[in-house]
Amino acid sequence: MSVSDPASRAARSGHWLVNQPYLLLSFTALCWAGNAIVGRLAAGQIPPVTLSFLRWGLAFLIILPFAWKHLVADWPAIRAKLGIMVLLSFTGIAAFNTAQYLALEYTQALNTLLLQSAAPLIIAVWSLILLGVRLTLAQAFGVVLSMIGVLAILLHGDLTRLRGIEFNRGDVIFVSALVVFGFYSVMTLKRPAIHSLSFVAFTFGCGAACLIPLLIWELLARPVMALNVPNLLSLFYVAVFPSTLAYLCFNRGIQMIGANRAAPFFHVVPVFGSVMAITFLGEHPQAFHVIGFALVLSGVFVASRRPARAG
Repeated sequence: MSVSDPASRAARSGHWLVNQPYLLLSFTALCWAGNAIVGRLAAGQIPPVTLSFLRWGLAFLIILPFAWKHLVADWPAIRAKLGIMVLLSFTGIAAFNTAQYLALEYTQALNTLLLQSAAPLIIAVWSLILLGVRLTLAQAFGVVLSMIGVLAILLHGDLTRLRGIEFNRGDVIFVSALVVFGFYSVMTLKRPAIHSLSFVAFTFGCGAACLIPLLIWELLARPVMALNVPNLLSLFYVAVFPSTLAYLCFNRGIQMIGANRAAPFFHVVPVFGSVMAITFLGEHPQAFHVIGFALVLSGVFVASRRPARAG
């Protein structure tokens, strides 16, 4: 990361929070766990392209007043790497999230949580292809350990539940979405050295603009979203938490510790999802929750540690 990166200067100037990658990535996982729940609740109520477009359009309007002066200052750097910025907007904003919401119309929450456990491995493959970065032994061990913890939670400690899972086209769509997001996660390291607010404002706005042709098609092909309180609350949540706040935290975390070390935090998403189910749906914590949480946190700790320097 360039020493001139504004995020780095902010960290050095005393903004403690922006210098805590593990806390930022944990908050990201919490927001994305909530996004999966809200996306599933919205399935059938808000069409997927409409939900994605309104999510990023609203997030863009929220962040724009704070980002405007940085966008103006950073525009020459953005224009110099406009191709990579548009690519990041399309993959990480438009394509991934629309595919995720579309998948939730066809598949079970358990399936998506299981499949999301593959995200660190997908990111590792993209890191190898695009950057030539290999997983260290500790990172590989941490990924496997945390994946076992996720499976322990999702399967309630009973491997025979695997036989009852049926995969469908929604699962194929979701895996495709993970492949796209893995690409985005690695390619963010090639972004220009601009302010974090400039980066999210541009990608939010450009990503929403990329969805306009699909949105027009969807408005003609499917019923329009009803303007009721549950739908408006869903839009508020997805625009503020898993979009504006989570992407700021995620991009900063990637900048600080790299894609491979940040990837195991994907495993924290289903952990938070289980906690939400216990809190909001009245499920009772059991032994497999404790064991699974311990395995996930241990795996994340091992995989995200800074590698020892040679010599």
